Amino acid sequence: MEVEGDALSPAMFIFGDSLVDDGNNNHIPTVARADYAPYGVDFGYPNGRFTNGLTVVDYGAKLLGLPLIPAYLSPLSKGPAILKGLNYASAAAGILDQTGRHFGSRISLNQQLNLFEKTVKVDLPVLLESAETLSLYLSESIFVVGIAGNDYINNYLLPLLYDSSRVYSPDAFADLLINTYSQQLRRLYGLGARKMVVVGVGPLGCLPSQIFMVNNNGSCVDNVNDLVLGFNDRLFDLIDTLNSTLPESFFIYQNAYSITLDIVTNPSSYGFTYGNTACCGLGRYGGYLRCLPLQPPCNNRDQYVFFDAFHPTSAVNSIIAERCYGESPTDDCYPIGVRELAQL
Repeated sequence: MEVEGDALSPAMFIFGDSLVDDGNNNHIPTVARADYAPYGVDFGYPNGRFTNGLTVVDYGAKLLGLPLIPAYLSPLSKGPAILKGLNYASAAAGILDQTGRHFGSRISLNQQLNLFEKTVKVDLPVLLESAETLSLYLSESIFVVGIAGNDYINNYLLPLLYDSSRVYSPDAFADLLINTYSQQLRRLYGLGARKMVVVGVGPLGCLPSQIFMVNNNGSCVDNVNDLVLGFNDRLFDLIDTLNSTLPESFFIYQNAYSITLDIVTNPSSYGFTYGNTACCGLGRYGGYLRCLPLQPPCNNRDQYVFFDAFHPTSAVNSIIAERCYGESPTDDCYPIGVRELAQL
């Protein structure tokens, strides 16, 4: 299928949580939203992204020669505008449907897949000339899925709100997540996806919110990071399994954990000054909240790893994207980089 201009892929479809939500939660009844200042301060206006500028997938799309991918629920995501792809991600969403329920509405991964199924079966067929063209278009598009962090910080690690930590041991919960995730990724394959980038969970124990909750004097919370590593190890194995069992598929594992941990623990090596406090919200003082409405953020944003107590700055997102989507990918992407994946 011919790709327009300098784009390496016809489209990108994005699934996940607040790390990649670019405005879907603006349109649902939830407190998990970023449609107010100071979010978007370096983008130009608040737009639903939980950072000061661009997300990792925004930078990734640009590196592939694609435009910024619009939110599925945006009023502008109609007609030919969707042919470059859609973003279904939703802040507070998880692999499990119940994850994040205390925020109000959110679009769980299962619901995101329902929306994508509608895109494939209802919206795209009227824009493409045949079923064969649609199948080829989907097979050559890039699919990015990054989720599961909320299944820990907004489910398993909140025992007063969720019973999961009482019902499941850490290993059993990781198994539950991976088994559910496996079915969801296979469903995405069944809907036509072939080139998939699956993002591992970052070091949640290094979030300013988690550090504040345990009063850990600025150090990452090891037991939280151990939970994440248990999940990521299983996810890495799942990627190999899917690659070997789903014909004509190619899954990449993006290791967001190692690079983020290195940036947090060695910020000066990457040009940052503040590794575990946030630019705005109470996280600016070692706290745990998102940015407060109209709160002035720090002026030296490019020196901070975290914009609020949960989300990286645009500067960090750029580094993470370059290492996987750039012309010289690192081993953060296994077994190949996204540019090479797009050109297969």
